[in-house]
Amino acid sequence: MTEALTLSRGNDEFGLFVAGIQGRLQRTAWLLTGNWAEAEDLVQSSLAKVWRRWDRVCETDSPEAYARKLLLNTFLSSRRRRWIGERADEAPQPAPVGDPADLVAVQVSVRSALARLSSRQRAAVVLRFFDDLSETQVAEALGCRVGTVKSTTAKALERLRIHPGMRQLLQEAQP
Repeated sequence: MTEALTLSRGNDEFGLFVAGIQGRLQRTAWLLTGNWAEAEDLVQSSLAKVWRRWDRVCETDSPEAYARKLLLNTFLSSRRRRWIGERADEAPQPAPVGDPADLVAVQVSVRSALARLSSRQRAAVVLRFFDDLSETQVAEALGCRVGTVKSTTAKALERLRIHPGMRQLLQEAQP
């Protein structure tokens, strides 16, 4: 009886955890993969791994950091394989605000520029600037030193700046 109560309490805690983090993980996964369906699979795989270790994860200081690191490791290990698997077609996007052509142009530029980065560079940029993590947090997530994060991010930003679509976006963003 006590074991069933503990398992039920663990399910409730995990359900609340997933409800609170799933949107952020989905956004991060989409930025990493560039594909909504692939991002959903990545989040689902990562959360399944978190669930298997939930009794230990919930005792850590930051279960969210643990889940993000698992997501990142799953993404990076999938990129090391030769065959990635089937890729689903892109899911329909919600109706854009403003001029749809401008929004599509920005999305295409950002996706194209991110696709030219290595998996590690892309992960560093997404975690650092889109997830707004500190260099220390990114280093923990990537399992490297802060200096490595700084150099990887600097090289990635350099590659992004020379991408034609990003160059135009950066010029438009400056006053």
